Amino acid sequence: MKWFFNCISFVFHPIVMPLIAVVFYFHKSPRFIPEQWIDAKIISLFILTVLLPILIFYLLKTLGKANSIYLRTTKERILPLLVNIIIILLILYRVFPSHQIIELYYFFIGVLISNITALVLNIIKFKVSLHMVAISGVFMFFIGFALHFSKNINGTLALMSLITGTVATARLYLKAHTPRELFIGLLIGVIPQIIAENYWL
Repeated sequence: MKWFFNCISFVFHPIVMPLIAVVFYFHKSPRFIPEQWIDAKIISLFILTVLLPILIFYLLKTLGKANSIYLRTTKERILPLLVNIIIILLILYRVFPSHQIIELYYFFIGVLISNITALVLNIIKFKVSLHMVAISGVFMFFIGFALHFSKNINGTLALMSLITGTVATARLYLKAHTPRELFIGLLIGVIPQIIAENYWL
């Protein structure tokens, strides 16, 4: 079981969740978007949200500033969260500015607020579950997407509900977080997306 829950934690790591949300949007959106444009955006996002954080992690590990990709202590999380905030600002400025795809722009505004909140809590020595922050934010974005486009994605939402519960169970089983840290992480992921969705729903 430990192997299974480690795999769940790895597959649904916070760094991949924004990419999953964007791929989902492009796949399900009823709008016509040129395929080459989609490919360019996804490649840019993959480089910024997946490859760059991995490279930065290995740099931090080399410098002795991080021990695990799961960043188990609040001290380890501060610098990666700061870097992630800068990356999200870059995404908002260059990849998904407000005049292009409003839904994705405000999705990343919500992600930015979530990351800033998590950073502040880490600075005051309160560790929240970044897995729950990420996956619950994406889950809320999917719900907003369904409402916005009046699209039936009940199967996707049911799957996301199952995945969210499995991720929470994995983090508890691995003793990475307490129930309180998971619940606060859930709130930090969901509430900023609800606020952001008021501007595009």
